Amino acid sequence: MTDLMSLPEWAALEQHRDALAPQHLRRLFADDAQRFTSLSLRQGSLFFDFSKQRITSDTVRLLIALARARKLDQGIRRMAAGEPVNFTENRAALHIALRARRTCHVAGQEVSGEVRATRARTRALVDDLRTGRMTGATGKPLRRVVNLGIGGSDLGPRMAHRALAPWSDGRIAVDYVANVDPRELHDVLERAHPDETLFVLSSKSFSTVETLTNARSAREWLTRELGEAAAARHFVAVSNNVAAAREFGIASDHCFALPEWVGGRYSMWSAIGLPLACALGMDGFEELLDGAREMDEHFLDTPWESNLPVVMALMGIWNTNFLDAPTLAVLPYSHGLADLPAYLQQLDMESNGKRIDRDGHAVMVATAPILWGGTGTVGQHAFHQLLYQGTRTVPVDFIVIAGDDDPAQRILVDNALAQAAALMAGRTEEEALAQLRAQGADEEAARWLAPHLVCPGNQPSSTLLLPTLTPRSLGQLVALYEHKVFVQGWIWGINSYDQYGVELGKQMARALEGGAAAAAELLDGSTRGLLATVAALRATNRP
Repeated sequence: MTDLMSLPEWAALEQHRDALAPQHLRRLFADDAQRFTSLSLRQGSLFFDFSKQRITSDTVRLLIALARARKLDQGIRRMAAGEPVNFTENRAALHIALRARRTCHVAGQEVSGEVRATRARTRALVDDLRTGRMTGATGKPLRRVVNLGIGGSDLGPRMAHRALAPWSDGRIAVDYVANVDPRELHDVLERAHPDETLFVLSSKSFSTVETLTNARSAREWLTRELGEAAAARHFVAVSNNVAAAREFGIASDHCFALPEWVGGRYSMWSAIGLPLACALGMDGFEELLDGAREMDEHFLDTPWESNLPVVMALMGIWNTNFLDAPTLAVLPYSHGLADLPAYLQQLDMESNGKRIDRDGHAVMVATAPILWGGTGTVGQHAFHQLLYQGTRTVPVDFIVIAGDDDPAQRILVDNALAQAAALMAGRTEEEALAQLRAQGADEEAARWLAPHLVCPGNQPSSTLLLPTLTPRSLGQLVALYEHKVFVQGWIWGINSYDQYGVELGKQMARALEGGAAAAAELLDGSTRGLLATVAALRATNRP
């Protein structure tokens, strides 16, 4: 494939950036009274304002030309057709089939029937659980679900569960355990009762060390009280390795297959979402799917100039590759979305944290930004200082829930909009001087202090507005980011659906599990020294 930087469309964007560079966002707004109207989009319940990005309408036009040069239309078509866009593993990445109403195919084989069958089985289990018909080994109804998973088998359902907590009726308590640190599982089991607890073991491969370690500990806790036979009644598995799940002792009718063509970090819409469905009820879970499907249809059918995922992706390309911004801050002004930045970290950085293109060549431009974030207004009293007066360009996605018109919600929304406006406009030294003089400072003190009050502004941001946080609007939001990641990966020419880098650390950990002697050839001097220090520290902990 043609190197990105050799494309004339890339050169045109570089020339455009250089011409635009002297223009502060203040000036861009002053020069264009229609800027907000021309640089904002609406889809479903989402409103996307990208007028505070350091762009003009010409920037969007040039970025779309780059997408055309990279044959993004072919990428979207191939993905939607179930072709192997995961080219290193020769797999489709057809998570949109999990929420589609149209018939979907993978490698020419219809898969919609498989999706419907799994969803029907999921509904049956969820209904049985929520009505009390599903009982454990002692005959008591199961009232608590503990999800054992990590990465894509944890972050999505956990994030959505917290976001949609008001939609849960409390019939089923749901907890999530991901960390192999035994403290997390211990804290969950402290409030659980074996005869009322159902464990959902979520692992695509059924070989994830952290998940299986927690599963064995959970099984030991359960069977110590209820006996070995109880495991079949108190465990459910979601995996594409059903044989391994059965070998673990999970009953066949408690095994839910996860299709090979669904990547872990895109799997919340599958039976991986079972714990979330237990909390919401299946109708609420299907409303989440409906919202995601609406965004899918918009992505597949809408011209790029009006296409939210495409435009959002292009803003990221512009900031990462032309403004040299290494990070992206995602700041949800919603307590319910507190876990969204962590979810998006995996979605974005595990998907596009790559350096080799489809031809096996090194990518010569920056790929995925370092994604981070936190909830407003908490972050305003922590890291926002760096955004105002630090030395780096930090693009921001503000996610704002309009909510009800009550005083607290008004304060929350006002803060979000004020932060975006202040980061864009900044404060000049002349404005700082005027402020200090108005406060009564003498001239010498004012002139000394004024430079410390200067905020350069010109920080690029986008604002996503949602009327309320519901299963449907959350589905739209998450699917928007999924498609954004795909578009960026396709333009960079990388595979957004493998994660071979993650395997290196796992391989080293497995080597260390065999003992330092077994791993000696792999170890550097630092790691050998640390292992010896750990052994010494453990020796001091012995009674």
